[in-house]
Amino acid sequence: MGYTESADLRRIVHISDLHFGRVNPALVAPLIAGVDAVRPDLIAVSGDLTQRATAGEFLAARDFLDRLAYPQVVVPGNHDISLWNFYRRFAHPLERFRRHISADVEPSYTDGELHVVGVNTARSLTWKEGRISERQVERLRAQLCALDPRLFKAVVMHHPFVPPEGTRRHTPVGRARAALGMLERCGADLVLAGHLHLGYARLTSSFYRAAGHSILVVQAGTTLSARTRGEQNSFNVIEVEPDVVEITVHVWDAARAAFAPRPPARYECRGEWRWVERQGHES
Repeated sequence: MGYTESADLRRIVHISDLHFGRVNPALVAPLIAGVDAVRPDLIAVSGDLTQRATAGEFLAARDFLDRLAYPQVVVPGNHDISLWNFYRRFAHPLERFRRHISADVEPSYTDGELHVVGVNTARSLTWKEGRISERQVERLRAQLCALDPRLFKAVVMHHPFVPPEGTRRHTPVGRARAALGMLERCGADLVLAGHLHLGYARLTSSFYRAAGHSILVVQAGTTLSARTRGEQNSFNVIEVEPDVVEITVHVWDAARAAFAPRPPARYECRGEWRWVERQGHES
């Protein structure tokens, strides 16, 4: 699959749940080759770079990220906080992430068309479940609402903003409803997340009855982990143009020893985001 270039197009590669310490090593080089073939403007990494937050795992993750020579927004996940070392978990939960990956656990990226901001949803107390604090909601509001409304605005976090359709097994990140109201008022377009090792795209209006307008939520499956939970390893390519988003999932093909693209899903903004079939018929 070839990717075209244009002045107002931005391309995001979305990877998640790398889990160094439990990676499938055969996937690393093909993943790097697949990302290089896409030539992204930005790589968004939505957490769980490690399996047990050890120094060695963070060093391996750092080496991997260094081989991707593109701007990056990287946020931590719950696995990037120590589970069994309780002193480190509560006293210095993200010290190794800050030392080896980034001192900023909520980084941002901006250019003339796109603004992406990271949110740290990992918590020491509720190790598996994530949460957005009131302070983080206010920080997002101050940052996003001040931007030019013509910019495409995206948020990257680890824990899901909406669960997969048709299941009650997974709950959204804590304080998601309060964050949703703010994101709507500030004109956010996209939320990227991981955690579940399941890839899907969903509109917020399909889950939150009180949603004022649809924000597009894109979940990434696990990109490198051997713990695939029934899905093949994958990463997302998200192409953004004014009022158009196309999402292409690249799925691991063992026979070809490469990540192969699936047909893209297209979304258009007509006041709010909606999925549109390739023939132009709305769903």
